[in-house]
Amino acid sequence: MFGARSIRFRLTIWYACVLAAALGLFGGLIWFSLRQQLLNGLDQDLSASAARFQAYFLQQSAEESGRHLKAELDEFCQALPASTYLELKGASGSEFHYPERGREPQREIRAVESSFETGGERFELTVGGSTESIHRTLELLRLLLIGLIPVIVAVACVGGGWLSGRALKPVDEITSAAKIIGIENLSQRLTVPATGDELQRLTEVWNAMLERLEAAVTTLSQFAADASHELRTPLAVIRTNAEIALRRARTPESYRESLAEIEAEANRMTQLVEDLLFLARNGSGPAGMPMEAVDLRAIVGDVISEVRDLAGARDIRLRYSYAGADVVVSGNCAALRRMLLALVDNALKYSERGGEVSIELQSFSERATLTIRDSGEGIAAADLPHIFKRFYRADKARSGNGYGLGLSLAAAIAELHGATIGVESTEGAGAVFTVDFPSREARIAA
Repeated sequence: MFGARSIRFRLTIWYACVLAAALGLFGGLIWFSLRQQLLNGLDQDLSASAARFQAYFLQQSAEESGRHLKAELDEFCQALPASTYLELKGASGSEFHYPERGREPQREIRAVESSFETGGERFELTVGGSTESIHRTLELLRLLLIGLIPVIVAVACVGGGWLSGRALKPVDEITSAAKIIGIENLSQRLTVPATGDELQRLTEVWNAMLERLEAAVTTLSQFAADASHELRTPLAVIRTNAEIALRRARTPESYRESLAEIEAEANRMTQLVEDLLFLARNGSGPAGMPMEAVDLRAIVGDVISEVRDLAGARDIRLRYSYAGADVVVSGNCAALRRMLLALVDNALKYSERGGEVSIELQSFSERATLTIRDSGEGIAAADLPHIFKRFYRADKARSGNGYGLGLSLAAAIAELHGATIGVESTEGAGAVFTVDFPSREARIAA
């Protein structure tokens, strides 16, 4: 494409303008330099002629005078260049002209002047020469420059357009290849030219961007599929209970049981939707989540009070220990409570009946650490790198167990608070989740 807005067109225009300016400056410098050289050469020739005439005049004036001297001077001047003009004036009023008066050159001349003294009389000597040949030479050069510069610029434009086309051809190829890549073939990549220049780096950046985009689309598709799957189960339970309740008349107790199941599933759906919305908002950063100084010790106490009945129903002991001082971090109280509740609920869910879940809060001079330890069956080594992913489920847990959104929520909240979350586990020996708040986020209250 050589459109008026194409890079190729603009490069050619800029190249032509720069070249024309450079040639114009170069031609001007040559013209002025040649003019000065020619004028200096003429001045040197005139000065040499004046010196020779002066020496000859001094010699002849000592031997001749009057008409004989004038004749000798005329004879000397005839040996000078034809365009030479000479004038000699004495203080006594004597004059000598070559050519004679009335026959001086009727064209522009350049002259040098000098003075000397002989026989008690002072003379003023003027020697001039025509600049016509210089002007002809300069005019010829000017015409050549005016005529050749546009031709050179035109040829350069053609060559520049061809070169820019060759240079930008890979960009056109990249553009054409990028146009055919869509949502259905995000796995396709651009061919990377082995040129080692900006085009190779551009192609590599394009491929890296496509790779990230493909991963994001894959994650989004999986997320949508998993979310649909998670929502389908409570909806099916609600619909089934409603259909059974409406199929025939029932006792008030039976209706209450059906409504209780519907309410439980509706609460589960509500919690799931809230979790999904939180994770979606997490992609835009901590905006809308005000931070303040919060006491982790108080949050842990609230969460333990909330889950104590659930732990008792599962016959699981709760143990809580903490360092003596309050642990204050910069964070959002509701979000930190949600993170801790997700971790404790996960620990209770996977602990065996009669087991124990311990929560330990430690404060150090440079960080604060929250540790949740369960007594469950542990996590397989192959699953450890993935448990914080949304809706991740281990293969053996497809039947109903799994990690769902809880751990993903915990990881997202920790990230928003500048904290790191990790897990250590051995199959058959439970799991230990640790949230570490760095020194820039935590401080020890006095």
